[in-house]
Parts: sequence; structure tokens; C-alpha cells
Amino acid sequence: MASVVDICNSALNLLGASTISSLTEDSKNARLCNQRYEPIRNRTFRSHAWNFATKRVQLAKDSTAPVVEFANQYTLPSDCLRVLKVHTGTTDSIKDDLPYVVEGRKIKTDEGTIFLVYIALITDPNLYDSYFNEALSAALAADIAYAITNNATLSNNYQSIADERLREARFIDATENSLGTVESNEFTDARL
Repeated sequence: MASVVDICNSALNLLGASTISSLTEDSKNARLCNQRYEPIRNRTFRSHAWNFATKRVQLAKDSTAPVVEFANQYTLPSDCLRVLKVHTGTTDSIKDDLPYVVEGRKIKTDEGTIFLVYIALITDPNLYDSYFNEALSAALAADIAYAITNNATLSNNYQSIADERLREARFIDATENSLGTVESNEFTDARL
């Protein structure tokens, strides 16, 4: 079973640094992991349409309408990190472009009923894909590398490793879907 500490320790191991027993222990490594884990995790979540973090919901229309341009607005779910699709729920509407904007934590559109496909913030590492865990550990290692090693060259090397692990994780994740459901730009982005 994976834990946040396990992911952090994997990052620290990549750097050849001392591991931690908790994020709250009184050590430099724990403080760095505690400070940087969530921002790096959230950035990694937003970087791709991860299968394990994708959710679909129907949104409830807000009681107040936008001031101008659109007739309706909807509040994003509290766990929404990235909007992937907004549609009206019919098969045809999923393929069509639905005019909408995301402003702050609101979606504004003229549609009276909308469904949302989004990347959700999943905080339990046991629900993460194994490739995602490796990519996240490498991204965390790259982020804290300079603070731990004080070596800019080594830090840049870890960033290259993190980029490669992220590419591999995106590719594996994007190719798990049938070709009909993988967006071409998702597949291309996964290979970048």
C-alpha cells in the first residue's frame, strides 16, 4: 500500500537522501516534502487526463446568472483540478463544441443542463496508477533536488528524469482507452 510518505521517500531515495518517517518530523527532508508534495502532486494531476482521476458529474445550475454574455453558471466541484469536457449529456453533444468559459470556480454557458468530465483531486495514493506514482516521485525529486544536493547540474538531471517518467506515465495512461475515446491531443501530449 502506497502512502504520501512512501512517495516522498521514493523521491528522497532517487536523490540519495535520508528518508523520513512522517511529513511532520523535525528534519529538513520532511519539511521540504511537506511543503512541496501537494503543489507537485496537483501540477502532475493537471498535466494529463489521468484515467484514475477522471470523474463525470451533472452540475446543478447556480441560482444567480452571470452578469453578461452567458445565461447560466455552474459551480465546479470542490475536488475539480482541471475541466476536461462540458456537454449536455446527449451522444451528439459530446462530440460538438459547447460554448462555455471557466472563470474562477464557475462554468458559464447558455445551456440549462450540463455534465462535466474533470480531473479530480484524489488524495489517497492507493488509488494512483503505479506509473503515476513513479512520475510523481520523480517530479518531487526534481523539485527538491537543489535544496537537498545544492548542485544545479544534478538538479537539472533529475528534471530530465522526471520529464521522461511523466512522458512514460502519460503514454501508458492514454493508450489504456480504446482508440475511439482517446483524444488525439491527449495522445500527442502523452508522447511529449
